[in-house]
Amino acid sequence: MFDRFESGEQAILVHVDFPAETDREDLSELKLLVSSAGVETLAVVTASRSTPSSRYFVGVGKAEEIADAVRIHDANIVIFNHALSPTQERNLEKLCQCRVLDRTGLILDIFAQRARTHEGKLQVELAQLRHISTRLVRGWTHLERQKGGIGLRGPGETQLETDRRLIRGRIKSILGRLEKVQKQREQGRRARMRAEIPTVSLVGYTNAGKSTLFNRLTESEVYAADQLFATLDPTLRKLDIPDVGPVILADTVGFIRHLPHELVAAFKATLQETQDADLLLHVMDISDDRQQENSEQVLEVLEEIGADDVPQLLICNKIDQLDDGQARIDYDDQQRPIRVWLSAQTGEGVALLREALEQRLRPEMVVVALRIPPSMGKLRGRLYSLNSVTSEQPCENGDLTLNVRMSAVDWQRLCKQVAEEYGDSLQGFVE
Repeated sequence: MFDRFESGEQAILVHVDFPAETDREDLSELKLLVSSAGVETLAVVTASRSTPSSRYFVGVGKAEEIADAVRIHDANIVIFNHALSPTQERNLEKLCQCRVLDRTGLILDIFAQRARTHEGKLQVELAQLRHISTRLVRGWTHLERQKGGIGLRGPGETQLETDRRLIRGRIKSILGRLEKVQKQREQGRRARMRAEIPTVSLVGYTNAGKSTLFNRLTESEVYAADQLFATLDPTLRKLDIPDVGPVILADTVGFIRHLPHELVAAFKATLQETQDADLLLHVMDISDDRQQENSEQVLEVLEEIGADDVPQLLICNKIDQLDDGQARIDYDDQQRPIRVWLSAQTGEGVALLREALEQRLRPEMVVVALRIPPSMGKLRGRLYSLNSVTSEQPCENGDLTLNVRMSAVDWQRLCKQVAEEYGDSLQGFVE
């Protein structure tokens, strides 16, 4: 479909420094992305500009330097640490005589490698098609506009028009299938809401250690690796927290600065888990020098997807890589946990995280002593099924005194049930 040079695994990296913070990228992060994609870096070309050039993104002299580096190192791909326009890509490919990939294309390629579930593959394909649709070029000549004469009449549309039509049809098909997936997820979320099961979602910069922490908390075996975007498909597991009960823990895709809009749009169904969460665990790699910048990027993405108002608990991960790292919980003025210091790799401080989750998610509790006659044995059984009886003492007249501790929500529900079944208020049995 595309008259483009074949991609390869030996790359020349190009990084340009801009004075504006909004245009600035991180060279070390580009190297991590390239490594995560399984590509070998042969050389790095750096430059400084105030604004990008419309023709090559870099200046003419620097573009020729990149082409020389391709020939010298026998590279078969050039990767820019920036977003390129379709025209800039084509001009650079013509000059370098090899494939040119920008930062967005590189991230999309990594996502394509990582997608494992049917939904994940659909979402990646959708993002790729939206990205490719702006980069269609002439690939063959047999589809041309209609010409006069026998044997010269074409199908009436150019190859580019055919490509665009095919891509539009495929995008429409994928959107329809993803809509079904989103409805299924919505049904699951509604069921959890009806059961009043809280949802906790792990968010954070890519490679911050979310999946390692997820495995440590849930004793799962979700794929975790020291590479960017090791996790792509969302994973849900049940976690039992004392005084809270079952909690759904969601592991989500990591964020990155200047996350391509195609990905944000394509992964809308996945990111819905983050929007609907009761609590976000914002995992930070505390040993990373760029930790503050990465944290700000995560907050920007959360705002973009409409999850910036969800309560957060900060997780300072990888304290084992600090000289003076100690597991602890930081509290605010209301003695509410706001930050947990731990190491998901070694397990140090994970018990403190469970304690902090209990304090953040624990509902208002009701503690009462109930005096129940023998005729209400069914109520006693119900209290035990709710796991809310802390102790039981028999009375001289045959009644039972039950010391009960339960959430205010469960207490209100139980009061209503007792009133309907026995015609009495449960408050009348409180000693």
